Amino acid sequence: MGKSALVILAPGAEEMEFTIAADVLRRAGINVTVAGLNGSEPVKGSRDIVIVPDKSLEQAIGQTYDVVVLPGGLGGSNAMCESKAVGELLRTQESSGRLIAAICAAPTALAKHGIATGKTLTSYPAMKPQLVDKYCYVDDKNVVQDGNLITSRGPGTAFEFALKISEQLAGVEKAQEVAKGMLLTFN
Repeated sequence: MGKSALVILAPGAEEMEFTIAADVLRRAGINVTVAGLNGSEPVKGSRDIVIVPDKSLEQAIGQTYDVVVLPGGLGGSNAMCESKAVGELLRTQESSGRLIAAICAAPTALAKHGIATGKTLTSYPAMKPQLVDKYCYVDDKNVVQDGNLITSRGPGTAFEFALKISEQLAGVEKAQEVAKGMLLTFN
């Protein structure tokens, strides 16, 4: 059976981070499920772009995923911080040793739910004060991986973030092939 990813779509999510993650992972042959945080109805992102999830998070939670991806965007990240279901999902993912990936403001949801405490990570620069006391914060890398945790900084780093997740699930050759097809380089 192929690798799988759950990408959580919350109101106010950063559309580029969401779309690039879901798209690149699908290009890498990963079975991506887009789960709406508050149901399966269309979700309006941070720039008023409406995206339709595959199913609700409630429906998606019964399955096992090789990675859970948290796109950023302040509104979406705040919603994930407040979600008990997201917290439970992340704790299950962490305790089973499976990947968790968060970009931009989304690492604040990790902090809120007590996930990966003490690990090395990065985020959108304005989120650093909320993370620096619980994590080894990195300012000078676009993507940081510490074991089963992958984090990244923002919309401009979304391709590198998604390719790093792809590398972990599908291998470096597949990630390089996907990057080449998008006219990007990935080492």
